Amino acid sequence: MSPLLFYPLAALTLAGALGVVVARNPVRGAMSLVATLFLVAMLYAGLGAHLVAALQIIVYAGAVMVLFLFVIMLLGADGEPSVAVRKAHLVATLVAGSVLAAGSVALLAGAFPEATVQAVEGFGGAKALGRVLLKEHIVAFELTSVFLLVAVVGAVVMVGQGGTEER
Repeated sequence: MSPLLFYPLAALTLAGALGVVVARNPVRGAMSLVATLFLVAMLYAGLGAHLVAALQIIVYAGAVMVLFLFVIMLLGADGEPSVAVRKAHLVATLVAGSVLAAGSVALLAGAFPEATVQAVEGFGGAKALGRVLLKEHIVAFELTSVFLLVAVVGAVVMVGQGGTEER
């Protein structure tokens, strides 16, 4: 990936992530997260991992973020945080921003050696991704499906119990 493409995308990705942290409105924070996820997908595409980029957009920026927005709107999390919480968030944001700024200055000043990364043949393709998921990490892959099934059943049970209490 060309540095002329990488650095602006990386800066926009960091700006989107910062928007997630500093947004006072949860819906705006979630929308900043959507933008960040799209930018990460663009970074994957720049590395030649087009399948991973497409999955990033479909799964994370699409399905997961729609679920997050639905939960935010369902819970009505529109209230203002307390002054103490806002001060704590401000301090955490300033510390993280200072560390990022110092690292960026050090990187631009040449404190870190130049690193080049060569992707292996088939990186980001369906065959390579399938090999990694279904051979090397099959247990984690199957456990994830079981956890998702348990989460769906738990959500259905909670919704079913919530409906009987109101009657």
